[in-house]
Amino acid sequence: MKDTIISLLDEALATLKQQGELPQDIAPTIKVDVTKDKAHGDYATNLALMLAKPAGKRPRDLAEALVAALPTSDAVQKTEIAGPGFINFFAATDAAAQIIPTVLDAGDTFGRSLAGKGEKVQVEFVSANPTGPLHVGHGRGAAIGDSICRLLEATGFDVTREFYYNDAGAQISNLAASVQARAKGLGPDDASWPADGYRGDYIVDVANSYLAGDTVHADDRHVTAKADPDDLDAIREFAVAYLRREQDLDLKAFGVEFDVYFLESSLYDDGKVEATVERLIEGGHTYEQDGALWLRTTDFGDDKDRVMRKTDGGYTYFLPDVAYHLDKWQRGFQQVINEQGADHHSTVTRVRAGLQALETGIPPGWPDYVLHQMVLVTRSGEEVKLSKRAGSYVTLRDLIDEVGRDATRYFLVARRADSQLTFDIDLARSQSNDNPVYYIQYAHARVCSVLRKADTQGCDFDYGQAMNNLARLETDQEKALMNRLARFPEVVQHAANSREPQQVAQYLQDLAADFHTCYNAVKVMVDDDGLRNARLALGLATRQVLRNGLNLLGVSAPEEM
Repeated sequence: MKDTIISLLDEALATLKQQGELPQDIAPTIKVDVTKDKAHGDYATNLALMLAKPAGKRPRDLAEALVAALPTSDAVQKTEIAGPGFINFFAATDAAAQIIPTVLDAGDTFGRSLAGKGEKVQVEFVSANPTGPLHVGHGRGAAIGDSICRLLEATGFDVTREFYYNDAGAQISNLAASVQARAKGLGPDDASWPADGYRGDYIVDVANSYLAGDTVHADDRHVTAKADPDDLDAIREFAVAYLRREQDLDLKAFGVEFDVYFLESSLYDDGKVEATVERLIEGGHTYEQDGALWLRTTDFGDDKDRVMRKTDGGYTYFLPDVAYHLDKWQRGFQQVINEQGADHHSTVTRVRAGLQALETGIPPGWPDYVLHQMVLVTRSGEEVKLSKRAGSYVTLRDLIDEVGRDATRYFLVARRADSQLTFDIDLARSQSNDNPVYYIQYAHARVCSVLRKADTQGCDFDYGQAMNNLARLETDQEKALMNRLARFPEVVQHAANSREPQQVAQYLQDLAADFHTCYNAVKVMVDDDGLRNARLALGLATRQVLRNGLNLLGVSAPEEM
């Protein structure tokens, strides 16, 4: 409907140009919005206000001229001019109802497009250090990142999901020392416990598995424990593999899978970190000071220069990040999105600066970032601070076990990534209209229930009869529901473009609200065969869009609740 109105306005503009009412060089981008108040129609445009100054006319006079020049259309019932020059459009009922066969014919593909034209895009998300169970913050990154991937795929992109393991550096050394201490029978209260050791019960599990000589399978490798508590290198290798496997199991329980697992250690093993350093030195963007090697990141927008190689010869963490992103570029990913926690905010500028200093043709501002804020978990109004297994935080598995995968995924993606999120366990578990995921899924199950009732009563759905009676869907509630269905493709496209899956979550809440309102106001199982089938068709279309939208968030669409 929106495209129809834009087309009509475009023709009206052409007519006014031909009549000399508008300059020939005016070529506006016509914007048509859904109205918030249905008393003002279904759609509105501010085109007359936009063009008034260049046209040398009063906005309301121009609005009247545009309305007069609009071609006749069966899709528009009437138009009205409001305020200083807004044009409101009231959609004809039978035109609004055409969304129903559009949805039913498209099925699972409704809302999808080929806008991305098969362009390759890599999305890196979660990327947790393999030092412990995934926490709820990782869960938020997983829910947002995976939903972004689903949205990009739905809009025609060729998406690669990537997980980057920081399996090198001080934290891995702390992990190995912690497991070794447990393997030797020490605990966190012992005087010889590592100063920065990990204290969670999961370290005991790793140590016991190592001493038992177990074999673990982690993506690209199989590691068998040597069971020697004095072999720190063997402990390190086993502990990383063990926790990689545990994180992978958590993600699979969450419905998230990756195409590529990339190890930080491979950047060192393959000489890519050293090659990056040499290239930066050769480019003249580095200098020695106080025994350290610095990169002039201020030349590329950073607030101060950064150390690349410390006085002890070790590299700072941002250097392998630069090498890693160069590798992404060399793999052909001209579009890269990193979904990470807000604590990575400071790395954005310096990584981009390092990439510019390489002078390899990487564009400024590459890669893109989506940064999410922290998650506060509450129960009975009080913060839930830790998990016994993890020792210091709430794990993703804790949440899944408490409220289920669907509620966990929906709640973690339902707000903008850059806003702090309070995860209310009591609300997520409740079976009430206050719980948004329950409210949405119940709408889907309600349609299924109506269809089962129709089948039980011998009133099988008749598609042909439904299509012949769509114009009879003329109540305000039915029209509002049909108009909401028509907006879904635009919501999907906008959410994909802006990397904001919460737009889909909000749309689904609005769609469920429109459906429940319609269901309570309009009787479906009437004796009139034509009207009953038309209303069943509206229900079927609603069920399809609910299912399609929930799928974009990785949430199921149950047929019974």
